[in-house]
Amino acid sequence: LSWVQERNSIIGDNYRWPHVIPYVLENSLEMNAKGVILKAFEQYRLKTCIDFKPWEGEKNYISVFKGSGCWSSVGNLQMGLQQLSIGENCDRIGTIQHEFLHALGFWHEQSRSDRDDYVTIVWDRILSGKEHNFNKYDDKRSDFLNVPYDYNSVMHYSKTAFRNGTEPTIITNIPDFIDVIGQRMDFSEYDLQKLNRLYNCTSSLSFMDTCSFELENICGMIQSSDDNSDWQRLSQVPAGPNTDHTNMGECKDSGYFMHFDTSAGREGSTAVLESRILYPKRGFQCLQFYLYNSGNENDQLNVWVREYTSANPNGTLRFIKEIKGSPETYWQLHHVSLNITNKFRVVFQGVRGSGISNGGLSIDDINLSETQCPHHVWHIRNFTHLLNTSPAGRDGIIYSPPFYSSKGYAFQVSLYVNGTTDSPFNLGIYLSLISGANDDHLEWPCPWQQGTMVLLDQHPDIRQRMSNQRSVTTDPLRFSESSSKYTWDRPDKVGSEATFPNGTKYMRGPGVGTSAFLTHDRLRSRNSIKEDGVYILLTLEGITTQPQQPEVPAFCPDNPCENDGVCVMVERTPVCRCPAGDNWWYMGEKCERKGSTRENTVIAVSSTIAVFVVMLIVTITTAVCLKKKYKKGKENKEILPLEV
Repeated sequence: LSWVQERNSIIGDNYRWPHVIPYVLENSLEMNAKGVILKAFEQYRLKTCIDFKPWEGEKNYISVFKGSGCWSSVGNLQMGLQQLSIGENCDRIGTIQHEFLHALGFWHEQSRSDRDDYVTIVWDRILSGKEHNFNKYDDKRSDFLNVPYDYNSVMHYSKTAFRNGTEPTIITNIPDFIDVIGQRMDFSEYDLQKLNRLYNCTSSLSFMDTCSFELENICGMIQSSDDNSDWQRLSQVPAGPNTDHTNMGECKDSGYFMHFDTSAGREGSTAVLESRILYPKRGFQCLQFYLYNSGNENDQLNVWVREYTSANPNGTLRFIKEIKGSPETYWQLHHVSLNITNKFRVVFQGVRGSGISNGGLSIDDINLSETQCPHHVWHIRNFTHLLNTSPAGRDGIIYSPPFYSSKGYAFQVSLYVNGTTDSPFNLGIYLSLISGANDDHLEWPCPWQQGTMVLLDQHPDIRQRMSNQRSVTTDPLRFSESSSKYTWDRPDKVGSEATFPNGTKYMRGPGVGTSAFLTHDRLRSRNSIKEDGVYILLTLEGITTQPQQPEVPAFCPDNPCENDGVCVMVERTPVCRCPAGDNWWYMGEKCERKGSTRENTVIAVSSTIAVFVVMLIVTITTAVCLKKKYKKGKENKEILPLEV
């Protein structure tokens, strides 16, 4: 189609989508891609005011299908069904964010009118026929919205894009950025600035609150009067922590957290810290924060919510979770799932336990969003040492503890710290099913569970994180590469024996993932490593995709109908709806023929007579045949049944 050739469209108000974009996930898409697309939508909701909804007959909508490669038109072409391709190997969240940014109206970063100030395109290294991908558009066709050139943009090509050999096709004029361009982790800060400016976003949809306690107003939190003590805003505690989590002591005159001292007071004394009033929209939330316990193992942090309803205008406390554990010398990440539908406050209650304490409980870097919490957290400590000492290949693998999915499948993640032998200096990551307690009661091969592995960017504000993630899906019909067995069958049938650190033996199934999860350079470019530790967030759950779309007609891109007929799309096929009056109408595939009431009367009478004659002939023929058959049966002294 011609519009596919015009993928670099002129930017203007006509090319804007509404803030809620209708979409269809076509059946041609791989199941893993469908799940990742929905995760990409969640990132748009968290960081922008752009939302997505299943198509219900709106005039213009995005049809996401498995085409040849990853591509999209630029902007809303106002043509009804607008295609966006997520082809083979395009099922990475950063790639999907990239393609939807095209659809929302953005060119590649290196297509900016001022790009020659920042990068050099080496034309003779570009594959023949691919030169158009490096076109530059003047400021009459593209607007970079007064945002600086962004080497870190998810819309920037990498140095190796469309190269015909081994040399780079794009060279950054500042050499330090040569390995920065081309990231597909997440939106950059400038990506979000441009998108939010273009669509006049003043807030994002699913974000609720963030607090690193850097300001003295402690984000509007309040100390309760119904307790025995208070939380204190501090920058260090003798027994720990020595620094806050936000800045890790790297910034002078900053770096604060909230601390409840359990070294004084009696057992059972409490300190309560409440958030400002918050207003939910979606009915589910994820509370995330870091906790440092330098007190006693019996000290505890309770998370409550105070809900306000018309029946209880002063609020009702509801207990959510108790967090308790041995004191440690580092900050620990926690997630708490909420399901609040009324306005509410989050309440942190510190409780002094029995026993001797030299410190207390500290909290920092709180984030609250209307998103789903990860199911599991794998904290890997002393990570710099692992990077410096682990060999490439299988000898450099570290394995996660065992985890269970919500359906009861046991699984494990393996991390190649220094890459595989074929891909060194990359993190490689793989998910395997392992033998578990529920295996006799589960369906095998494991059907359509999506495992998502996220290397967390520990930036204090969830909206500015550029975490890296990869998803794999358990196709029950997938065969193992090395055998004729199903990859996702029972681990004791298709796996190999392994041993946990405590000596317990188990079976580990084949690993599925990527050897190029993240380069070490990109790993170090963000806040992935903090306190010399990394967090990998894990979820294994059934893929929930959009329901089957109703067969609602949408307008055709072009109207082939004559005589003022209206063209609509029915099951992706153009159909003409022809105009009609009191005693006339148009008919035919293109409304090319006109009919009238008089013609209709003649046709109706003729049809009635024809039908009457045919029925009369059938009736007479049937009666004669039955009479002959009955007579013959009587002669043979048989009783014939009447068959209907």
